[in-house]
Parts: sequence; structure tokens; C-alpha cells
Amino acid sequence: MALFFEFCFLIFLLILLPNIALSQTTSNITVGTTLTATDNSSPWLSPSTEFAFGFRKIENQNDLFLLSIWYANIPDKTIVWYATTTTNTTSSAAVPRGSQVSLTADRGLVLLDPQGKEVWSSEIVSGEASHAVMEDKGNFVIYEGNSESEKLWESFDHPSDTLLPGQSLNRGEGVLSRWRENVFLKGRFELRLQQDGNLVLVSVNLPTDDANNPYYASGTDERSNSSTAGTQLVFNETGNLYILRVNNEIFSLSSEDIVSARDNYIRATLDFDGVFTQYYHPKRSNGDGKWIVLRSIPENICHDSVIQAGIGVCGHNSICTLNEDSRPTCQCPKKYSLIDPNDKYGSCKPDFIQGCAEDELTPNIEDLYDVEELHNVDWPLSDYVELKPFNGDDCKDSCLKDCLCAVAIFRDGTCWKKRLPLSNGKVDENLNSRAFIKVRKDNITLVGIPYVEERRKNQDELIRVGTTLLGTSVFVNILLAATVCVGFFFLRQKNGSRRSKKISSLKNMPDLNLRSFAYQELEEATNEFREELGRGAFGTVYKGMLDMDSSVIVIAVKKLNFVVPETEKEFKNEVNVIAQTHHKNLVRLIGYCNDGQNRLLVYEYLQNGTLAKFVFGDLKPNWKQRAGIALDIAKGLMYLHEECNTQIIHCDIKPQNILLDEYNNAKISDFGLAKLLMMNQSQTNTAIRGTKGYVAPEWFRSMPITSKVDVYSFGVVLLEIVCCRKNVDMEIGEEGKEILTDWAYDCFTEGSLDMLVDYEVDALNDRKKLESYVKVSMWCIQENPCLRPNMRKVVQMLEGVVEVEDPPSPLPYSITTTI
Repeated sequence: MALFFEFCFLIFLLILLPNIALSQTTSNITVGTTLTATDNSSPWLSPSTEFAFGFRKIENQNDLFLLSIWYANIPDKTIVWYATTTTNTTSSAAVPRGSQVSLTADRGLVLLDPQGKEVWSSEIVSGEASHAVMEDKGNFVIYEGNSESEKLWESFDHPSDTLLPGQSLNRGEGVLSRWRENVFLKGRFELRLQQDGNLVLVSVNLPTDDANNPYYASGTDERSNSSTAGTQLVFNETGNLYILRVNNEIFSLSSEDIVSARDNYIRATLDFDGVFTQYYHPKRSNGDGKWIVLRSIPENICHDSVIQAGIGVCGHNSICTLNEDSRPTCQCPKKYSLIDPNDKYGSCKPDFIQGCAEDELTPNIEDLYDVEELHNVDWPLSDYVELKPFNGDDCKDSCLKDCLCAVAIFRDGTCWKKRLPLSNGKVDENLNSRAFIKVRKDNITLVGIPYVEERRKNQDELIRVGTTLLGTSVFVNILLAATVCVGFFFLRQKNGSRRSKKISSLKNMPDLNLRSFAYQELEEATNEFREELGRGAFGTVYKGMLDMDSSVIVIAVKKLNFVVPETEKEFKNEVNVIAQTHHKNLVRLIGYCNDGQNRLLVYEYLQNGTLAKFVFGDLKPNWKQRAGIALDIAKGLMYLHEECNTQIIHCDIKPQNILLDEYNNAKISDFGLAKLLMMNQSQTNTAIRGTKGYVAPEWFRSMPITSKVDVYSFGVVLLEIVCCRKNVDMEIGEEGKEILTDWAYDCFTEGSLDMLVDYEVDALNDRKKLESYVKVSMWCIQENPCLRPNMRKVVQMLEGVVEVEDPPSPLPYSITTTI
């Protein structure tokens, strides 16, 4: 009997052992193992099955999958990591059905699309992979050899938008938000531990990744005491989130409410709306299974994310409101609607045409508009006029009668008038303000577009006549049908000629060596304008792929918002200007579209982004590259001023308008503010244009505007290139250094150029050129425009062809010396 039980036990072990061995090895992924993107593909699970690595189908995306890591044991399967491409675009590694990821010995993870084209890889730097593990803490690790001591790659070192317990960020590292909750494209917000130890939240301008001023900063930088500066952002195994200082002290970022990491899943995510949120989710939940917020940074994103040169959480002309769950929602004002109905956080457009051209055709402008009044609403950075002392009724009337005014804000006896587009809209109960939003009255025919009603009336008349006579005989029916068709044809021709008057100047522009695109062509090239690169005051830029001359090129398509007359003016201006320019240091315009009311410009795509990103980043570019870029810009401006058919003043030279190609050659972009000068003219008067910090003094003095305004702006940019810092930095923390142009002249006169370049070895080894560049910048920013050199002289001085004399102080206006 005993032998029988022993025999049964042995049989039981023989049956069980393979299963035990299998369960122990499922956590190890061997080289050559492959996953395929299908609806029912099995992921690689962690030993506890709490985390999974594999393909997730993207919601509302036809047959697109995301290579990702997610919580496997909760209802919504929250994604905590996903593969992203390393190019400077908004693309993620979303792939079509049938794509495969494999673990390889030489490169680690390699993701291929169904055609075998590589989309992404983990790019092992050295060593040979033997196996990988999906760990229980949510980290996917690739190992070398049989042990688990030699890590070749791990997902914790390449975070997407989420940090997990056990994960950390060092100086210079960060996480980037996604575009929307279920749109895994590059988002507009970044959490970064800067090189100075300060943890910041910033918005970024796509596609250049140029960062705006922080809307949150921890204050753990090196300015006051280097020993208390932050050195690492730590999310420890118990779920505490803190900044570790150099002296090993802790700056806590966690909520006072402590939850157990043993009983709860904990994560910290930079959400798509720019809020860095710490969440927890019970592992064994009997409730609704939702994540619970522990802490949000900032607490009110609507108030805190006021972006100086862009948009906040919500798009242009939108209003941000904080919900009870501390999440923002965006709403268009009355008689405004979303440009993209599927993007509730996007920009709004008025459902009517507003502008001075239309208003001038109406004797009483008050007959056109009503005012919608909202309380405690503001768009804080969009005003162009401030009136005080004023009362509320006068403020409302002033906006009604002003063709430029879209909204007026009244508070404490002051009236701020604002024009489109409005940015950073928010509701703030502490404002105690009144917002007067100007909207067109109902049942008002759109002024300036009379052919719409006339065309409808004429076509309706033809239809009534035709339907009355039809049916008398076959011959008459055929005759009437032909008559109706001919009538429609002539009406269409007649009305089409009216429409074409608005764009006839574009059709007949001389020497316009550009390709004219139909709107549908560009819609297809941009995949229905799916991949947004960035937004500006007049429009949005999208990335596209275009077939030209049997090859495919990457393009940037600027889609202008047809909201106010300035948009049409800018379109004609840009096309006229850029069509006549051909220079290696200018961004090339490939073509344009003037299809109906659609106005689009097609540019070459420059992959290295803006000069601002290049020189203001955490890592300082080398001196030789910077010097070459400065000379490139100078040559581009010299061409605009002196060498093209029609003299061009750019009017907005700044680092954000200088783009870099793959070899870091500089090209001047954005001619939207350019003012054309005929060759037989030398000056013009115009409204103030440009960007604060780069604008020449004569803009504010009713003086004639010449090409010397660009020379002034170039001088500021040249100093920024030399010093790798912004001209105006009120947070620099050292008195006298806030304004670079002032401090630079002090350094020059005191012989302290080493301080100016922060003791940079390469620049100081090339001291002659460094000193020359600084002196050129001082000549360019002279307050008296007569003292500034022209751009040809600037190029000669930068090249060393002409000796640069010592400049006078840029401040006094009475100096008469010229060069």
C-alpha cells in the first residue's frame, strides 16, 4: 500500500514539475522571442502578473497599436511607459496591426512594422543581451549573461510620462506629457530636473521644443547655496516622492496623506494637461476602480500655467475652468466653436467674421454687434490698450466701436481691450472683473460677402422655374435640363469671378516660382492635418509628407486661421516676400494654397528646431558652432536688406525665428511680420512690430523705420549666442546681470569677457573673435540708428575683413560717431 502511494506521488511530481518550471521561466524573455500586434496577442507578464509588456490597441485609432507597459490587474489597464521615436517630432511609436517586437542579442528590443521597416529600438550601447525580465515594479530590463547583475537597458532610464516607485531622475532628465489622454503623441508639457538642481514644469513650443518660462519651480537650485541644490528626483519603493539635495537633505513632494505601497498601486504622471499628479489605486478594490489623486502640482493649472508666448492648458480663445476633481476643462465663449470638434482642449474660433474691413462697410458698427458679459473671466496677456480711469459701460462701448477689439476686461476702474487670438483664458473667482465679449448679432448678413445670399437666391429661382416646367414632354425636359445646367454654369462663373477678386493678386504675381496646391492635396499630405507641429498667432503648423519629382519630402504646412483680415494680409505678404527670396540662410517656401477661404503655406521642414532651443538649453553648444550660426544669420539678413529684388525688413528677428537644419546651418524663418520696401524707397512708417527685448527704440518714438531695426535685433541675438542666455532674465539672481545688453557693455569696458562667457575655455581660446563679436553686437544695439552699421558691414566685421573699432555706450542718444 505504501509503495502504491509513493508511486502516485512520483506520478504527481512528474506531472507538476514541468508546470513549475514553466511558471519560473515565464518571467525571463529569451533572445529571439517575438510579440505581434494583434487583438489577442499575449503580453510578457511580470512574475506577479501585476505589469505587462506588449502591444495595446489605441482607443479610437483604426488598427494602431502601442508598444507599452501597463498595469495588468486593474480594469482600465493604465499605461505607464510607451516606446517613442527619438526624432524631434511629435511622433510616437504607434504601429499598425501585424507589427512585431523582438528581443535581439545585439540591439535589445527592435520594433518593426509589417513591411519589416524599423520603427524603434532600445539601442544597447555595448554588450550582448541574453535575456530580459518584466519586473514586478514595472521596469522592463535587458540583461547580459546568465546573471541579473549586468543591466544593458531598462525602461526606468527612458521614462515616458510616468514615474513609478523605485524610479528616479538625475539632473538634465525629465518626462514629457502626451498630447491628449488617448493620443500618444508628444505633448506640450515637460517636467525636468535642471542642471542647476531646480525641478521645473514648463510648456514647450512644438515642434522646436523651445521651453517657455516655468509655471512651477521647486526652488532647489544652486543660486543661494550649492549644498542645498537638488541632485536627484527620487520616487522610492514606499511611494514617497522627493528631491534629494546635495547635502542629502530631502525636499518632499508627496502628499501628507500616506498610503501603503504594499496595498496600493502608486504612480506619478505628468498628465496631458500639464499637471504633475500623484495617484494611488487599491490593489483589491470593491469600488469604481478609479485612480485617486494624492497631490497635484500645481494645484490650479488654469491659474498657474500662464504662457507669455503661447497658449495655456486650453487653446486660443478658450476659457479654462477647474473642476471639483482638480482637472481643467476648456470651454469656448458663446458664438465661438472648436476649430477641431474632436479636440475639446483645442482652440476656438468665432462663428462670424470680425474685422475692420467688414466693419467699415456698416455706418453704425453698434448695429452689427452685441456684447456677451461674463464675470471673473480673463485672458491676461492679450490686451493691446489699457484705459483708466474708466467705468464699465464706457469700457463696453469702447470695445463695441473699436474694430480691433474682440474682448474688453473691466476691473477696479481699468479697462483692458484685447484682440484675437486670446490666450491663457481662465475663470478666477478672486478677479471681481467683467468680461465683455463682442459677438455678431443674430440675423445679420455677413458684410463683405454679398455673393452668398445672391447666389442662393439666383439658384433657388432657377430651381423653381425648372421644377414648374418639367414634365411637359421628353423634349422639353431635356431642353429645360440643359437650360438649367447652362444657367448654373454662368452663375457659377459669375460668382466665381467675385470670389477670385480676393486672390487674383496671388494668381498674377510676377516671378512666383512656387507650386500652387489644392486644399485636398495638402489635406492628404498631412493625413488630414493630424500631426501638429506648433501654433502661432495666425495659424497652426502641421507636418506632412509630399510626393515631388518622384521623391518624398518632409514638409511643414502652415494653415492660417481665417478669422480676421490681418490673416489674409499676412498670407499675401508672406507669399509675395518669400517667393522672391533665394538664399541658403532663409527658410524655403515650397508652395501655397488659396483654395476658397483656405490659406496655407508649404515650407521645407528643418529637423533641428530653433536657435532658442539650441543656445538656451541645459547643455551649452560649442563656440565654433555658435560663431558659425551668428555669421549665417548675418548673411541671411544682408541678403534681405541689400541683395534680393525687393528690399525686405524682417521686423521680428529673434532666436525663435531662426531654424537649424541637420548640420546646424541657420535659416531665417517667419516673414509674417516682414515689411516690404521698394528699392526706390529708404524708409517707411508702420505700426509697432516685433518681440519685446528685441525691438529697436525707434519703434516707440514715431521715427522712420528702416532696415536698422533688424540690425538692432540682430545685435541682441548675437549677444545671446555669445553668452548662451536670454537678453532679459529677471530670475538670474545677480544684480546688474538681468539685462544682458547692459551687463555685456559693462563687461566689455571692464575687460571681463571671461565673466560674460562664464569662463568658457573654447571661447576664451578664440579671444580675438570673441572680442570682435561682442564689439559688433554693441555697435548693432546703438540707440541712435544712424550709428548702427548696415548688415553688409556687420558680415565683414564678423568675418574679420574689416577691423571693429571700440563702440560707444549703447545708451546715450547724442553720440555722432559712425562706422
